[in-house]
Amino acid sequence: MNFCSDNVTGVAPEIMAAIADANHGAAMGYGNDDITRRLEKRAAELFEADLVAFPVATGTASNSLALSVMTPSYGAIYCHELAHINVDECGGPELFSGGAKLIDLPGANGKLDAALILDELSKGALGNVHNAQPSVVSITQATECGTIYKPDEVREIADLAHRHGLKVHMDGTRFANAVASIGCKPAELSWRAGVDALSLGATKNGAMAAELVIFFDRALADRFGYMRKRGGHLFSKMRFVSAQLEAYFNNGLWLKHAGHANKMARRLADGIGNLPETQILNPVEANLFFVKMPESVLTGLESDGFRFYREGGPETIRLVTAFNTDPAQVDAFIASAARHATSIPRRAVRTSAA
Repeated sequence: MNFCSDNVTGVAPEIMAAIADANHGAAMGYGNDDITRRLEKRAAELFEADLVAFPVATGTASNSLALSVMTPSYGAIYCHELAHINVDECGGPELFSGGAKLIDLPGANGKLDAALILDELSKGALGNVHNAQPSVVSITQATECGTIYKPDEVREIADLAHRHGLKVHMDGTRFANAVASIGCKPAELSWRAGVDALSLGATKNGAMAAELVIFFDRALADRFGYMRKRGGHLFSKMRFVSAQLEAYFNNGLWLKHAGHANKMARRLADGIGNLPETQILNPVEANLFFVKMPESVLTGLESDGFRFYREGGPETIRLVTAFNTDPAQVDAFIASAARHATSIPRRAVRTSAA
């Protein structure tokens, strides 16, 4: 009964079967196999774009290597203060870019605000030899708070970035959850909204270890092959990474899985949102959210065998659902929380963020 993250799960049966199917006969190495070639064509069809795509195995590599070809070593990358590249990648973007500076900005519900980016760009760093040079804006989709940038929000940020000569990167570790939530085409949340490069996640949505770096700006891809090799992600037996991604996209599996995860998060939030002294801290738009609950309820849940991360502040936890979350476990969590909340006097509380 683990709600810590969507990477605590196993591998989706369809993806595991695809790995097994790829394990027959010989195939050329380093991405020169038929599966990898089919994958790039499939990605181009899916995104309705003339793109270049590179499989890698981890989200950190996907983000760090993508950013490494989008900024010079003296560049500045603007991101949200909670962004994974800023908080959870051990300086990977700085390492692979050769020293580019991350400039983290605040924003409600994990979202960057175009006005704050403009304010930063107006401080006179561009062309000033004493400052890191503005190069990239990186946004996370869905955000670290589980909220989603709508297409017009992405476009507003991208238009601003491009007017000032910056590229736009999207950390799409939960891109599928965003697409499933909005119900739009992948293109509408990516290149049509101005995204130049997308780090598309699969590992947190049913894959074993597979991410796809997609360049809609093909010029950015020229150096990426070399950076991927130096970064240790040009796999000799690339077909086994590509097979995961091919199965991920086949028959809409990625959106089916993401849609289920989103649905389970909504079910969980609806079930606990009206309990005494409970506050859902952000809009529930994807498959994760933060909630504040009394310590007695949290310790009771833990004693009942539920796991979650305590983060975000006192008596605050993060809850994450996944592609294979069992509705019965969601209902069990709700029942446990309700049982431990019975001794708490009820009073008016907010149950959602503005």
